[in-house]
Amino acid sequence: MAGKVHRGFPLLVAALVMGGTSLPASGAAAQGPPEPPRAPERPFTIKAPHGHERVDPYFWLRERDNPEVLAHLRAENDYAAAVMAHTKDLQERLFQELRGRVKETDTSAPYRQGHYWYYARHLAGQEHPVYARKRGTLEAPEEILVDGNARAQGHPFYDVFWKVSSGEDILAVAEDTRGRNITTIRFRDLRSGQWLPDVIPAAAWSLEWAEDNRTLFYVTREADTLREYRVYRHMLGTDPASDVLVYEERDDTFYVSVDKTKSRKYLVIGAHATLSNEYRVAPANRPTAPFRRFAARKRGHEHTIDHLHDHFYIRSNDGAKNFKLLKARENATARKHWQEVVGHRADVFLEAFELFRDHLVLSERQAGLTQLRIRPWSGKPEHRIKFDEAAFVALPGKNRESDTRILRFDYESLTTPLSVYDYDMATRKRTLVKRQEVLGGYDPAAYQAERRLVRARDGTRVPVSLVYRRDLRGAEPRPLLLYGYGAYGVSSDPRFEIDRLSLVDRGFIYAIAHVRGGQELGRAWYEQGRLAHKRNSFHDFVDVAQDLVARRLTAPDRLFAEGGSAGGLLVGAVVTMRPELFHGAIADVPFVDVVTTMLDDSMPLTTFEYDEWGDPRRPADYRTMLAYSPYDNVAARRYPHLLVTAGLHDSQVQYWEPAKWVARLRAKQAPGSGRLLLKTNMEAGHGGAAGRYQRWREIAFQYAFLLDLAGLAGPRPAVTNP
Repeated sequence: MAGKVHRGFPLLVAALVMGGTSLPASGAAAQGPPEPPRAPERPFTIKAPHGHERVDPYFWLRERDNPEVLAHLRAENDYAAAVMAHTKDLQERLFQELRGRVKETDTSAPYRQGHYWYYARHLAGQEHPVYARKRGTLEAPEEILVDGNARAQGHPFYDVFWKVSSGEDILAVAEDTRGRNITTIRFRDLRSGQWLPDVIPAAAWSLEWAEDNRTLFYVTREADTLREYRVYRHMLGTDPASDVLVYEERDDTFYVSVDKTKSRKYLVIGAHATLSNEYRVAPANRPTAPFRRFAARKRGHEHTIDHLHDHFYIRSNDGAKNFKLLKARENATARKHWQEVVGHRADVFLEAFELFRDHLVLSERQAGLTQLRIRPWSGKPEHRIKFDEAAFVALPGKNRESDTRILRFDYESLTTPLSVYDYDMATRKRTLVKRQEVLGGYDPAAYQAERRLVRARDGTRVPVSLVYRRDLRGAEPRPLLLYGYGAYGVSSDPRFEIDRLSLVDRGFIYAIAHVRGGQELGRAWYEQGRLAHKRNSFHDFVDVAQDLVARRLTAPDRLFAEGGSAGGLLVGAVVTMRPELFHGAIADVPFVDVVTTMLDDSMPLTTFEYDEWGDPRRPADYRTMLAYSPYDNVAARRYPHLLVTAGLHDSQVQYWEPAKWVARLRAKQAPGSGRLLLKTNMEAGHGGAAGRYQRWREIAFQYAFLLDLAGLAGPRPAVTNP
């Protein structure tokens, strides 16, 4: 999930055609499916503070280290493999397709920071990137920073984040080998290549160097909730056990981060809740100086800050629903001193900003599309970068230096692969630095992308983005995969996904329902999809699905839904509300046990998500959640085919939420229901497998699930050019 860590943003799977009356999908073994594992019911009463009681028969599945729980999860994985065994050849073909489209030995677009150009290299046959740099010019000798493949040796899961010191000669490396977002920080001397003896255990991902080339600030988590709540200062060569506690956030609805302004002049400690921020700043060249509060926190006031020359710049929603941009002098940062730079606009959402020596860049959304606006500090006329496609994504890329007139931005659409551009803000010339290469003869002209508006039940017009093969136009109704998210103000942009071609080339239409809860249409779009208005997200998705069926683009026996994390809640809710509307669904690491989780403030993420979902200790919020929580609304009805995924070490949506949901579905669903599969990655967390080949295997399994049910398990047909 972008910017923030959310539960809702890339095997044990449970039951199938229940009751034995329905036939397995094409190619399944004639003897029928194996018997699914069934979790024993052990009733446990959960009492809310206001007195309401619920009985949870599968509460015991929370016991992560219980051998019986682990055995059940493995049994579910075995069952999923057995049910999908007839698609083994299809899975292998899909894996080879996914692999065959990717240039396996490739290098990312290099970006400049300080005296170096930084980039990542992938090598054929290797799971992880090699991070490297070259000094001054791309023709210089390569210096390897982190070889992810070497560091991952002996670890089923591996993820890494790194930062170079101000002197450009020491590397801080944070590594996670479980997928739980708990890292160990180590240091490497880039002159000698040697690893230093300093080792900081149990840290979060957030870390930042001071400008003295010796001091690192980093964040740690609470042991149980995993809330990032403390900032420490470490000086190289000292015992990490004696590191200085710089800041502790005592409000359990906030988490903390540490960063540095683009000017490199100030260190910044941020405290963040769903709808509030507060910052503290200190001179980056004086790491032992005290941090001073930038502006007092105020409930509902969201803002971000950066610095250029002698001013701080502030993106703020104070009196501005769609945000405005202000500035304040370094020595006068209280809100009363803020001066307006860009005012509030009712039809334009200010999403972010970038500061350069001669230019201000505004990243905005208007009519649901991203825009980049260039504003010279000199007062000369501003302009927007023009794009030709009807639906696209254009966002600032890696812009680490302010003393330049070149803006790096990323562009893509449903048919245009990710393209990295350098844009001269003075001459308005854009240069393509790198475009994602699609092997196998991909032709964007062979595909059609559309953007439509669907009228929801309350009259709201919901945007929908679609992509399909042009040569199959008129062959409707067709299989259609409808994706949605709709939470935290995270927008579901029309991005290019190379993997998606395996579905679209076989005849699928792929669609994104830009439901309320995101911020595609501004801040009000988010406000209308959270708390008491959360059901709007579900209604929007259902109404879009119904419209696609009414227009005969698809049909209920060809329509599939997909969403992950908070989008998995969306999927769970809509198949609960309208199970007959969908033939199948994929719910990735779904947040489906809403009430139980939000009642437990000892769990990760709960306390600082009250502003998103509500506080179930309040009766009204409790009733709202209870009415849509998928786990609490399982009933004796027919459900569509369901593939549900989980990660044993997931820190955002605990594995037991999807496991409990599947267990209850299997116990209650009516005969004639579809496949019910639970697939748990026993070695990963919220994002699934970290290695690219491992991830392609996961995608191949999911696509085989869809294609098998759609009757499209055969070879991929050739694409006819228009």
